[in-house]
Amino acid sequence: MAAIDCGTNSIRLLIADLPDPSAASAPLVDVSRRMEIVRLGQGVDRTGMLAPEAIERTRVALADYAAEIEKAGVERVRMCATSASRDASNAADFRAMVERTLGVPPEVVTGDEEARLSFTGAVRGLPADAEPPYLVVDIGGGSTEFVVGTRADGVRGAISVDIGCVRMTERHLHGDPPTPAQAAAAEADIAAAVDRALAAVPGREAATLVGLAGSVTTVVALAEGLREYDPSRIHHARVSYEQVAEVTADLLGKSSEQRLAYPVMHPGRADVIGAGALVLRVIMERAGMPSVVASEHDILDGIAWSLA
Repeated sequence: MAAIDCGTNSIRLLIADLPDPSAASAPLVDVSRRMEIVRLGQGVDRTGMLAPEAIERTRVALADYAAEIEKAGVERVRMCATSASRDASNAADFRAMVERTLGVPPEVVTGDEEARLSFTGAVRGLPADAEPPYLVVDIGGGSTEFVVGTRADGVRGAISVDIGCVRMTERHLHGDPPTPAQAAAAEADIAAAVDRALAAVPGREAATLVGLAGSVTTVVALAEGLREYDPSRIHHARVSYEQVAEVTADLLGKSSEQRLAYPVMHPGRADVIGAGALVLRVIMERAGMPSVVASEHDILDGIAWSLA
């Protein structure tokens, strides 16, 4: 099967074999995992539309994925499109492009469904020291999902709020590096949204914070001092609030060019990682979480499991 997650900043592909249904805790068997930064949500917060050049960047990446899907002999495909294509007035153009390129329509999932898919992908295989209930946060380009629940009982509450790393950068962090006043404005915007989210779901009752997506994994890689991006060392790594705060301050104090000097930094993430780190730091503060467990498994894996 193949799962595609098309977000505001990136488009990702997972081709995997599903495990034997009788093996309840068996993992997916990965065939291929890929990610391209296409910035589909470029300017959406300001214009309300998907930029034609952003749709074209996405088409190029999707055509490459479609060729790999065909070569692998995939039997089932599901593509979920998230925040940017929920918000856009020209979403029909995007949908038509996907159907022409991939052969199946994109599912523009609701924020609630996005949150539940992220939770499913994240909590399978968490280590024994990750005590439930879990607060899973998926920090995307346009939105951040908050989900609370356990493996045994499933989701207790879920909400999506519009505080993604691209959206916050375009809305507030105009300097390179951003000014202290810009960072303060972004932090106030993020804190208000986080407080709304934590009031809507029992976030402060959770015992473990699990962080998903590229902003979180990049912050963890920096906190761990990795010399190269190594998913095996990032997956289920636990870092403290103090480490996250230190990395966030460092990133907000640097220009995009200076951030690119870090060997773990993806070139397409350098201009928005400061906002992503700030979202994570504020969530930890407002939820009273002393640490975060990073997961390389997220909504993409949840989409895959939905095909089981």
